Amino acid sequence: MIMADDRNSKLIIIFVAFLFLLNYPLLSIFDRQELWMGFPALYFYLFFLWLLIIVAVGLIVKNKQKRN
Repeated sequence: MIMADDRNSKLIIIFVAFLFLLNYPLLSIFDRQELWMGFPALYFYLFFLWLLIIVAVGLIVKNKQKRN
């Protein structure tokens, strides 16, 4: 039971962190007219965060499966 609580707390922390990263003040930093490889910088920021949250949640869930 302690391991499940630890995993849940890590997932909640990740959720709150990414909620903060997807909020207005940080999004406005990347919402500019400059292009990176022909695409707006905001797209790269959003897709990088999307990839990062998938990897982070995957690592937490994978660690849980190894312990069982």
